[in-house]
Amino acid sequence: MSKKPIKVLHVIHALGMGGAETWLMEVLRLWSKSREVQMDFLVTSGERGVFDDEALALGAKIHYIPYGKRHLGSFAKRFRQILASERYDAIHHHQDYTSGWHFLLAGQHLPPVRVTHVHNPAYQIRNNYGITYGRKITAGIGKYLIEKFATHITGTSRQAVTEHGFDATRFQKIPRAALHCGFDTARFGGDPVAAKNSICMEFGWPEDVRILLFAGRTDLSADLGHPQNHKNSGFAVHLAIELAKRDPSIRMIMCGAPSEATVFLQSRIDQAGVVGRVIMVGVRKDIERFMLASDLLFFPSRGEGLGMVAVEAQAAGLPVLASSAVPRECMVMENMVSFLDVTEDPGPWLEAVEEILAAERPARKDCNLAVSKSAFEIEQSAKNLERIYRGEGLLG
Repeated sequence: MSKKPIKVLHVIHALGMGGAETWLMEVLRLWSKSREVQMDFLVTSGERGVFDDEALALGAKIHYIPYGKRHLGSFAKRFRQILASERYDAIHHHQDYTSGWHFLLAGQHLPPVRVTHVHNPAYQIRNNYGITYGRKITAGIGKYLIEKFATHITGTSRQAVTEHGFDATRFQKIPRAALHCGFDTARFGGDPVAAKNSICMEFGWPEDVRILLFAGRTDLSADLGHPQNHKNSGFAVHLAIELAKRDPSIRMIMCGAPSEATVFLQSRIDQAGVVGRVIMVGVRKDIERFMLASDLLFFPSRGEGLGMVAVEAQAAGLPVLASSAVPRECMVMENMVSFLDVTEDPGPWLEAVEEILAAERPARKDCNLAVSKSAFEIEQSAKNLERIYRGEGLLG
């Protein structure tokens, strides 16, 4: 006898190009074929995202309900109406401590399964909430409400669960575990030669260049010590400039959403005389092509919930040089990921890049196979999700 399809509401900011949203779209694509789970979305920004049209075409409903101080009453009313009419089996909330507030606002319409899922690093949460005393209080109350209402607490890594304080005694009664985002590893098993040829043609580069890749949004600040410097894009630009000056064959591609600091970073590139060799391409949907074409993923983040780009890179056979702030759980193959502390001095990073570029690497197909057998493969990730939604518990 087949299992009854279950209905799940995912609460997100928007269906943008973030790691969580990309994962949810992969799951939706998979489940849209089997119809085992009906996935809908509540978008708390009230704004459309890059994946909205595809999500709707795959059968998902998207509820746009702005959330904030000015919209609190209208949000609560519409939220309860949706829960009452749709009768979801589970609510999966992807906005850390805010989930507790939303569980409270749901009232008697709260589904039997309530998942709080933390994706962002605790470092980022502390800085975002630490701007004002009021936000600290709001976060603390939200965390208390998670204790009262959540049935499961998950994180993109087990480290993220711990760093958010969910290993405290008061949360012991709630199942907690890592719930890794997944993806279709076959997407990263393409032809690296063809990918590099297309990239070189796109940017007018000779085919013998060596390509470094940075995948992540541009930070609000380019200063290493600034609290809004998360992805460390300023450090990436600094390193790229130094490497390009040392070696004329080096190129760096920076993929990710721009910010107000983008103009400042571009001016650094211009002044260093490496225009056309260090390029910022903005948001791209063909990240697998960039990874297949590249020689190294540079990942110097000051904090990550996990760092899915590092896992995707391994699936593409691309070595990763990451900061020590990136959870070790991203490492599927030990010989493909290296870690360094983020410091003001780029010396060790420059040396590490040169060593990695000179070293032999495993065959790409072997890398892809290893990731396909891990918890990051989309079918395994989806199975773990379904276990939670059906009340069968957490794995790990």
